[in-house]
Amino acid sequence: MNRRDALTTVALAGAAIAASSSAKADTAPTSTLDRIKKSGVLRIAVIVGQEPYFHKDLATNEWSGACIDMANNIASKLGAKVETLESTWGNQILDLQADKVDLTFAVNPTPERALVIDFSTPILVHSFTVITKKGFAKPQTWADLNKPEVKISVDIGSTHETIARRYCPKATILGFKARDEAILAVSTGRADCNVSLAVLSVATLKKNPTLGELAVPRPLLTLPTNMGIRADSDRRYKDFLSAWADYNRAMGQTREWMLKGFEAVGLAAEDIPGEVQF
Repeated sequence: MNRRDALTTVALAGAAIAASSSAKADTAPTSTLDRIKKSGVLRIAVIVGQEPYFHKDLATNEWSGACIDMANNIASKLGAKVETLESTWGNQILDLQADKVDLTFAVNPTPERALVIDFSTPILVHSFTVITKKGFAKPQTWADLNKPEVKISVDIGSTHETIARRYCPKATILGFKARDEAILAVSTGRADCNVSLAVLSVATLKKNPTLGELAVPRPLLTLPTNMGIRADSDRRYKDFLSAWADYNRAMGQTREWMLKGFEAVGLAAEDIPGEVQF
């Protein structure tokens, strides 16, 4: 090969590498933040009947609640509008992984979840409580429920299930696809009690006053409630959401959104037990 041919070969190879690099750049995955800004849409998971977080008007199909207000505020900062996808507490992580949504609310960060998704800093810190059926002895401790004859209902894949299995391994755990089904099991007597976050339990009992009683077993169990996002090498979206969460929690805005959400089920600040932190 003469010098001219060699130079031509080098030039062609360089062009091929450049073209390949350009093609890879064009097909490289877009970060969540860039996709939201480009599309002008923030996709969030929503869950029916989970006040104060989410409330769906069945007549108009309009969504409201604390998390909807939060999502609208976040979207406004990003120059986007909110788009909803109906989900469940157990499925919203899967929806996030499947790129069906960009954001999930009220997610408790666990080591297992941290392997597949990422989290903002906490929005709130909540306690775990128990809703008992009428006539069932109100538990003072988690040990009171840790018996084979006690039937505990939980929604599959939720932190409620994790807590029940961790602290009541001897109890009979009944798993349901959605939390509403788990609550129905208590109201019909199929289950003795339901494990839920305090913020959800209070709202549930307000809507269903004949259901039973609220118990806060000891030791008091708490977990932070965060926003969940897909794992992304571009940290701007996570950092933005964390700054947003810290700012609104410190300014008391998060509490205002939560109280407004409670109003949907007729609860005022003075009606909410001290264990319900927000």
